[in-house]
Amino acid sequence: MDYIEFKREAGELIEQIGEIRKLLDLDKNITELRELENNMNVPGFWDDQNSAKKTGKRVAQLRDEIEHIAKLEANKEELETYISFLDEEFSNDMLEEAIRSLIQIRQFTEKAEIECLLNDKYDHNDALFTIHAGAGGTEAQDWAQMLLRMYMRWAENNKYTFNVIDSLPGEEAGIKSATIEIGGNLAYGMLKSEIGIHRLVRMSPFNAQGKRQTSFASVFVYPEFDDDIEVEIDAKDLKIDTYRASGAGGQHVNTTDSAVRITHLPTNIVVSCQNERSQIQNREKALAILKSRLYQYYEEQREAEKKSQESSKTEIGWGNQIRSYVFQPYQMVKDHRTNHESGQVDKVMDGDLDPFIYAWLKMGAKQRMNG
Repeated sequence: MDYIEFKREAGELIEQIGEIRKLLDLDKNITELRELENNMNVPGFWDDQNSAKKTGKRVAQLRDEIEHIAKLEANKEELETYISFLDEEFSNDMLEEAIRSLIQIRQFTEKAEIECLLNDKYDHNDALFTIHAGAGGTEAQDWAQMLLRMYMRWAENNKYTFNVIDSLPGEEAGIKSATIEIGGNLAYGMLKSEIGIHRLVRMSPFNAQGKRQTSFASVFVYPEFDDDIEVEIDAKDLKIDTYRASGAGGQHVNTTDSAVRITHLPTNIVVSCQNERSQIQNREKALAILKSRLYQYYEEQREAEKKSQESSKTEIGWGNQIRSYVFQPYQMVKDHRTNHESGQVDKVMDGDLDPFIYAWLKMGAKQRMNG
């Protein structure tokens, strides 16, 4: 990249930062943060743990947003300074330094732009994430396990918490299903792009003949709601089963019926939890998950959405995939909704999903603007 190209790209990035800043109200965020911090110092504030937790989460969000705004402004000033210095006294060393800075600032700016698009009702919530293996036995179950690792790495890369609430192992390898809790600001807003069928094409490691195999797994994401949401659950509508937990987890595993599965009979929604140390804790967690699922279910009914959340759970197979991951005979990951693709399969499987997520969010924003 020569100086003329750098100056053009830096100018475009400065303009982009300016447009993003118009959408972010720093004064409003600072005022709200001060009010909440003052409330946290009032005697008795911590007596209501649910309210305190909700306030603490909002404070953390505001601090992040204020920090991001400050960094955007600092990045803009940094680019302007590079241009000024290079105009006055050009040097190749400074140009190389400026180009490295440009690349980093562009990545941060793109993420900031995406976060501006995440303004739907539940986008800031934590996410409840489920993975189910499709038909195909061991192949599909191994693919579901690979997806679980991919999302775990993505969460680590983005500094989100990742907690496996429940999992059902496959007979030979992989998992039949898993439920994960992913925590952090905008977790649901980012991960809702992953809802759908994920298709894998590779040479089978479970086939002695090494034939090419196609496997499917489904991913579904729900926003996790605060404990104080109002959802009425009638005890007679619940079927509660206990069973022995499976997998790693301590001496209690496979010795006591600590795992809990709850079925809400009117809606046939099933949730389970086995990662806590006692049956009581697993029951409480499963009920919290059910509460979130039911809240969203009833919310969708009230809003009369054209498609309910459950209707997007199509058959886990051909023709329904949102994304294909091809390992052989060539390497390519392609999203069939946005046509975004990457030839770096290993990098994607190691959690590099942001380009796919950003492409889907930008497509959605464009569709809303056009219609």
